[in-house]
Amino acid sequence: MQGKKVSKPIVRISIISISLAVIVNLITLAVVTGFQQEVRQKISGFGAHLFVMSSGENSVYESESVHTDQSFLKELKSNPSIKSVYPVGYKPVLFQSKKNDITYKLPSGKDTTETHQNVLGAMIKGINEDFNLDFFQQHLEEGKFPDYSKSGSENQILISKKVAEILNFKVNDTVISFFVKNSPIRKEFVISGIYSTGLEEFDKKIILGKLSVVQELNDWGIKAAIQVADTLIDGQLLIKAKVNGGHGNIRYDWGDGYDRYSGFPHCPLKDTTFRLIASDYIGNIDSDEHSLTIPDTAYLKISIEGTAYSFCDFKHNEFDELERTYLSGDGNKFSLQASEKKVIFEEVDGKGSSHNYTGGFEVILNDWETLDETHAELVRMIDFIPNEFDEVLKTTSIKNNQREIFVWLGFLDINVIIILVLMILIGIINMGSALLVLILIRSNFIGMMKAMGATNWSIRKIFLIQATFLISRGMLWGNIIGVGLCLLQKYFGVFKLNPEVYYLSQVPIELTFSHWLILNIGTLLVCVIALIIPSIVITRIDPVKAIKFD
Repeated sequence: MQGKKVSKPIVRISIISISLAVIVNLITLAVVTGFQQEVRQKISGFGAHLFVMSSGENSVYESESVHTDQSFLKELKSNPSIKSVYPVGYKPVLFQSKKNDITYKLPSGKDTTETHQNVLGAMIKGINEDFNLDFFQQHLEEGKFPDYSKSGSENQILISKKVAEILNFKVNDTVISFFVKNSPIRKEFVISGIYSTGLEEFDKKIILGKLSVVQELNDWGIKAAIQVADTLIDGQLLIKAKVNGGHGNIRYDWGDGYDRYSGFPHCPLKDTTFRLIASDYIGNIDSDEHSLTIPDTAYLKISIEGTAYSFCDFKHNEFDELERTYLSGDGNKFSLQASEKKVIFEEVDGKGSSHNYTGGFEVILNDWETLDETHAELVRMIDFIPNEFDEVLKTTSIKNNQREIFVWLGFLDINVIIILVLMILIGIINMGSALLVLILIRSNFIGMMKAMGATNWSIRKIFLIQATFLISRGMLWGNIIGVGLCLLQKYFGVFKLNPEVYYLSQVPIELTFSHWLILNIGTLLVCVIALIIPSIVITRIDPVKAIKFD
């Protein structure tokens, strides 16, 4: 009886320690696995698993343009490991909020009102109809996703709930935005939908817009136009080129081959159409082989009404600017009056070659586990091999593009191993203590068994089986409580997180059957094998002394 009084609390403590070890290990494994998977999934949703871009760049947000028509795209799309491939481009933007009147009291007691406007810097991610919508559709909270396959969708954007809160926007609001080029550009967008992923660092940064808009804002390719200057030169009109984009020097072909001159004087005497081909170049201005960017073509149509051969004494105002009569809303068609003749001008801007360029290609995989293998495959196929456009590209992985986050996630694996080992070690120590107590209080039994011819190993097995039963009881309770807590958090989100610190708004849970099975089998085997060592005490018990022991 005295032995039972001594052993009962010790056995109970050992069972509780095994239960706690299982609970802590289950929760640790589920939380870390869920955390890694959730963060990894959200980061990949914002930036894809793999990214193909110019080899001279280190950031996907500031990559040089590359041609959209790449020979490797067909092969990538037929790869069974790849779910989708599509072009994207990025452009920094500054958003301005609506005016907000705030009224407060002065120390004198009078009310005063001030008008405030918030600004927020972000990044517009340009996408087209091939973009994989799965991630953002899952996190769409209000409105709808812009349909960029339709015309007229250029001004539609998708913003995050965080941005909407900061700037006080809602669906269908018009957003004023500013872009930096050679001179600041102001554009207006309409909010089509609002998303929220809980990954606030990215929610505050990424805005989805149409790729064609980003292509033009980045001045990819060349866009040409012909304009009529406001002032006269020696009584003649100045016809000049306006060209955006390109790399290096710009050359102009007005019909007689490429030239460096961007304009010339002209006095309209008959109906005329000017054509301009604008191109960039290096080296010899006349060599087509040294064009860096796809050229663009613009036109200026001139028609005359009245006496065509009258002088070019066009009317002008006090600032010596031509008096134009606009004939179209966009200002591209206008007329000038010169004594007895009326000259009508129609500027037909080039379509631009920006649609032939993109910032790079995002590659979405079917399975995260194939990331490293597929990355290596794309590196062999694409990296640093000049293509048909003399471009040198490279393939980067999401692990490299977001290195700091993935290094941090990798450290969590070390934490998991440390916690698992410590908790199992505590359980082993407690179970070892309980086994030693059981052996000591049953010394008489051990002595009698040895006297009857039982071997040491057969007696040890009896105690190991009993210890296994106690371990199993502890594991049963540990699984019931541990799995229950995991399910409670998974479906009800009881425990919250600060998304600015942890990237997530609540503790994520991901407990797979394989993880659960391996953890339980591993815990049982390690504990039982470890108890073989304290059971050696049985071999040291003398039967004669043990039988006399009370």
